[in-house]
Amino acid sequence: MTNQKQKKKKKNYVPSRLNLLFFAVFLLFSALILRLGFVQIVFGEDYRKEVDRTENVTVNTLAPRGKILDRYQNVVVDNTPLNAITYTRMQSTSPQEMLEVAEKLSKIIEVKTEKIQERDRKDYWILTRPEEAAKLITEEDRKKVADGELEEKDLYDLQLERISKSQLAEITKAEEEILAIFREFNKGYALSPQIVKNEDVTAQEFAMVSENLSDLPGVDITTDFVRDYVYGNTLNSVFGKVSTSETGIPSERIKEFLAKGYSRNDRVGTSQLEAQYEDVLQGQKARVRNITDTAGNLLHQEKVFDGKRGNDLVLSVDMELQQEVEEIVTRELLQTKPGREAKYLDRAFVVVMNPKTGEVLSLAGKQIEKNEKGQYEVYDHALGAIQEAYEPGSTVKGATVLAGLEHGVISPGQYLYDTPIYLGSKAAKPKGSYVNMGNINDWTALERSSNVYMFRIAMAIAGANYSPRQPIYFPPSAYEQLRNYYAQFGLGVETGIDLPRESAGVEGIEFGLPGLLLDLSIGQYDTYTTLQLAQYVSTIANGGYRMKPQLVREIREPSNDDDSGQLVRPFRPEVLNRVDMSDSHIKRVQDGFIRVYHGARGTASSSKAKEFKPAGKSGTAESPIFEVTGKRPDGSNIVNEIQTLNFNLVGYAPYDNPEMAFAIMVPKASTDFSVTGGIATRIGDAVMEAYFGLKEERAKGKPKLEEQQDQENEENDEEDTEQ
Repeated sequence: MTNQKQKKKKKNYVPSRLNLLFFAVFLLFSALILRLGFVQIVFGEDYRKEVDRTENVTVNTLAPRGKILDRYQNVVVDNTPLNAITYTRMQSTSPQEMLEVAEKLSKIIEVKTEKIQERDRKDYWILTRPEEAAKLITEEDRKKVADGELEEKDLYDLQLERISKSQLAEITKAEEEILAIFREFNKGYALSPQIVKNEDVTAQEFAMVSENLSDLPGVDITTDFVRDYVYGNTLNSVFGKVSTSETGIPSERIKEFLAKGYSRNDRVGTSQLEAQYEDVLQGQKARVRNITDTAGNLLHQEKVFDGKRGNDLVLSVDMELQQEVEEIVTRELLQTKPGREAKYLDRAFVVVMNPKTGEVLSLAGKQIEKNEKGQYEVYDHALGAIQEAYEPGSTVKGATVLAGLEHGVISPGQYLYDTPIYLGSKAAKPKGSYVNMGNINDWTALERSSNVYMFRIAMAIAGANYSPRQPIYFPPSAYEQLRNYYAQFGLGVETGIDLPRESAGVEGIEFGLPGLLLDLSIGQYDTYTTLQLAQYVSTIANGGYRMKPQLVREIREPSNDDDSGQLVRPFRPEVLNRVDMSDSHIKRVQDGFIRVYHGARGTASSSKAKEFKPAGKSGTAESPIFEVTGKRPDGSNIVNEIQTLNFNLVGYAPYDNPEMAFAIMVPKASTDFSVTGGIATRIGDAVMEAYFGLKEERAKGKPKLEEQQDQENEENDEEDTEQ
């Protein structure tokens, strides 16, 4: 009986303890649920943003730039692959951890240390010698921080100032190699790969780094690319430059590029074609998503996009012709420069265009100067053809005759008497042609290059009544009227070429002297570029259409095989304006240009290339140079004015169906016309021979690629017609 009571009592006791336990658990779970609910409702959005921010960080990695090819798909600018070693810093990586990796890497690769700056050494010294660095801060300094006179960050600046030269000398050569690597590590942004070494990475270094990646957190191996100029210096200045991973985005354009998704250390085109077509040439970067924890530690990576090389630029330039033209200019400069009369000759320019489409077939410029050994060397200066302006001389007389015809001050075939013009007093020097030509018409005026015929046109446009040795006045509007006619051909205005920073030439300063208007009419006042002259003569050659000069013919997708990539965008010929002149008047000037080459007294009748049926206009212009020859007693300079001559030539061929037009400028070529006056004609003959010679060679076996391009262009033209 007693045992039954004890069992019953024990049985009642156990459930009561379980009930208490269950109740306690219930309270704990209730509190947990309430807490979770509170966190989710009150702080849930903040935590979600924090997770999103830290867990998904997309990083872009290098992609090769697009290639540049000539009109026949010959690669002219390529990418040379380089073995490269990179470092990617995590968000949580400390400087000490980076230093440890740099020390390990320094035992595997060799690095250059000449780029290390004094500030780099000081930062390294403080980082590696913390106890000594701490001693550079006094109790007084710390008191100033406590009193608010200094901020905590100011103490670091004090340490930098107080490091002595002897303390910096403690850094050994081995430490400098570590510092050089550490310096490259620090250039990169968190989770963004930074190139540590991409020049002269040996196969052994590449392999050793690859084998030790597990001991080098953040270090990786990859393939980098640098621009390869297949034709050496040919057209180098026109292709432009690309920044390095060290220089990155130019500071003046940092906001623009960052807004487009670039990284600060990205390579971008900084000049000319590379800059003009940056959006085309820049590759689509490979994208990798880094999954990190809230502390910034990398958990794993996911490849989002493999990346893609940039699109290719296909130029209108014929690189074979370009090379031949450059050789012609180089040869003429080297042959002419040693002469005493060519003391000031130092450059020459040639532009060859398709007058019907505006395509630039060759853009050549060369500069000659003596090297350290006293020998003449010739350098690329192609940009000078679009950026440097000189007096064009008589080459502009075709535009002057057309201005007179359209203004109604002369009629086709009208005769004017070529005799010196006397402006003002008897003491004034007469202005005339190189010889008195007597009674001549517009054709003869162009053939023999009469100055007086052009003077009379300019005076008539100005509405002035000329009487020998009597005062005469030309209103400012006369200059404007004549320049407006010239501008229709591209003289004195930008040509529209797809390159930055082209010059529009320079207008002469008006001093109120009546003779200046006459100078303007014969190309002795305003200055123009070689490209402007090429556009001008092309406009005459094609019947009055000013075509936009184009260096890029089309854009194509990248291709890794022998076939060209898919066409992305063709560049159609673009008419900028039709000159406000009748066809019959343009024909008069065309006939005059033919006489320049084929007439008995034409100024280019000495040409050896008449078989190509050229037409054109030569031009000689006086171009003064002011040379300091000594000092006066008061210390001022004695300046001597030296009159040099520009030798220029514009033309096209064949005259009955023009397919090539050219402009040649040889500024300050000589001080004596009789000695070097034929240099422009010789260059012009050689350029025509080169062009038509290549055409004949290619006609014997037309490349399949060229046939494919022609077919694509025909199809595109048909599409445009249908639209």
